[in-house]
Amino acid sequence: MQRTRIDVLLSEQSVGQTVVVKGWVKSFRNNQFISINDGSCFDNIQAVLNRENYDIDFLKTITPGTALKVVGTIVASQGSGQAIEIDVTEIEIYGTANAETYPLQPKKHSKEFLREIAHLRFRTNTFGAVFRIRHAVSFAIHSFFNDRKFYYLHTPIITASDAEGAGEMFRVSTLDLAQPPKTESGDIDFKADFFERETHLTVSGQLEAELGALALGQVYTFGPTFRAENSNTSRHLAEFWMVEPEVAFADLHDNMDLAEAMLKHIISYVLEHCQRDLQFLNDEQIKEESQKPKNQRSELSLIERLQSCIADDFVRISYTEAIEILKNSKPNKKKKFNYIIEEWGADLQSEHERYLVEKHFKKPVILFDYPKDIKAFYMKVNEDNKTVRAMDILFPGIGEIIGGSQREENLDVLLARMEEMDVPAEELYWYLDIRKYGSCPHSGYGLGFERMVQFVTGMGNIRDVIPFPRTPGNAAF
Repeated sequence: MQRTRIDVLLSEQSVGQTVVVKGWVKSFRNNQFISINDGSCFDNIQAVLNRENYDIDFLKTITPGTALKVVGTIVASQGSGQAIEIDVTEIEIYGTANAETYPLQPKKHSKEFLREIAHLRFRTNTFGAVFRIRHAVSFAIHSFFNDRKFYYLHTPIITASDAEGAGEMFRVSTLDLAQPPKTESGDIDFKADFFERETHLTVSGQLEAELGALALGQVYTFGPTFRAENSNTSRHLAEFWMVEPEVAFADLHDNMDLAEAMLKHIISYVLEHCQRDLQFLNDEQIKEESQKPKNQRSELSLIERLQSCIADDFVRISYTEAIEILKNSKPNKKKKFNYIIEEWGADLQSEHERYLVEKHFKKPVILFDYPKDIKAFYMKVNEDNKTVRAMDILFPGIGEIIGGSQREENLDVLLARMEEMDVPAEELYWYLDIRKYGSCPHSGYGLGFERMVQFVTGMGNIRDVIPFPRTPGNAAF
């Protein structure tokens, strides 16, 4: 007899049907009521057995975490909290969980503790919900681009270029670290390495995606990226995922339109398809907020915040307008910001971005036309020669969630920018070639996937929305 997933069983509620259910024990009460979950949905199914039919030693093996199979008949539940339950006729234990050592006891665990047992935290209500939603966000992204006839392009994970120019990259090498080969000048001889040159893990697939866009029209990447930044904050990871579309013949306004449409599609999809998981996370957030002082509580619940993001158009303002708003804001005048805004040209920090979104406009904001001195070499320079056609999308609770731009298609301007910023042109000859041969206006952006998941789940720490977080000093599991 085939196993029935619990999500199917609960949706169909076929009273009188004989079913096989397999899953893990969430709780076992009175040696009679087993709550089982198989990961297919948030809710459990209750299996009711006649304890007189089983040896007491056997019943003692049914503890939280035990993997089992039950066979029985679907009946209308006599208790509250569920419409149906299983009247058990047969039970088989696959694997027990020692009740004394099993880390997930029936009590509330801190997220810090659960990060230490990340291999087991999927089994908790919170992380089961988070990772089902993470899947839904991923699927929504692929469906969004597929419906718009984008091509999914797999860009290199190992690269010899630094798209951001940051230099904080993980080196990839097969050389003997104890005795690396040296050149006559005493430097490490990367000619002896596997790729015969110095290589790293990528920080972005953007540059390669541009090559695809200028032939296929519109492409997107969705893959892992890596930054060797020694940052232990709730917003940073050393290994994370990026979504990076690139579109030929698109200007900055087209870019903003695409990004806003994508974000709204993702949120709408999650609201429609992850209702039970979202409701649980929403209720948990309300409980947590109630413990805070009134002046520190969020004005909107998680679900209300998601709904507000799709209800209205995002605010679109220039960097210059944003600077004026921030300069004249109370936190700035009273020096409440950690980074005081004094003049045009300042690089906005998370506290500034969140002020614009959460306090001033109270909705998502798209900032555009940033000073060229604080942006990357590949962004198109405006006619004022002071700003570039860059755009960032700011979300409540997150700050920047998307960064993008219209790319510089003029070869001479691009070469001048690379020289200004000490980006070696000879290493990016292939990138320059697409400005030589059939260049055209084009645009793209990058979405930090984990930040998106963090936003739709309401999780406060980015380490809690990726299965196995990689951070300074931590590469466990």
